[in-house]
Amino acid sequence: MKMAEITSIEPQIKDKTRCNVYVDGRFYCGIKLEVAIKYHLKAGMQIDKSRLDEIQLATEKSQALDKAMTHLSAAMKTKKQIRDFLAKKGYTDAVCDYVIERLEYYKLIDDEAYCRAYVNSVKGKGKRALEVDLIKRGAEKSAISLALEDAEEDGEEALRILRKYLRGKENTKENLYKGYKYLLSKGFSYDTARSALDGFGGDNEDY
Repeated sequence: MKMAEITSIEPQIKDKTRCNVYVDGRFYCGIKLEVAIKYHLKAGMQIDKSRLDEIQLATEKSQALDKAMTHLSAAMKTKKQIRDFLAKKGYTDAVCDYVIERLEYYKLIDDEAYCRAYVNSVKGKGKRALEVDLIKRGAEKSAISLALEDAEEDGEEALRILRKYLRGKENTKENLYKGYKYLLSKGFSYDTARSALDGFGGDNEDY
């Protein structure tokens, strides 16, 4: 077992809660001050470098978890959004896996709950558009399916959007068709778009 000597432990200038550990006269790693105290690290101490690596990994996990929880305090996030956030901060896959597991354990992230909340809060979009949005946010496919399965497409909302789109336009077949296509572009189903045309007084036999 190769041993090394901790030559000094110095508080970081920008973050007083962390310290730099120097081994054999060279910078080795930065860790939380509380971790250094927990493991009784001190200058002059002989330690196995692999043990130091374990301690550094432990402090990275703790730091990453803190950052993820702060990130979550602003709004709900999917697992992928948290993983991408941590990856951009430079954390390894192992650290990201640990953080995701901890957050799931404490029920701080839940893709199914995220999808349901998103579907219930977003107005003016049909199921297909909501599905695309959730896919972009990295939600799990099973969570998306469950959320959309329980959601009912709002025919009244589709009619409201169609009325707004056609406001000031002549009630021609061409304009009605454009309105129909507009509803489809907003992610509403064919049936909901046709029903909206019925509510507006249009003839949807050709659509």
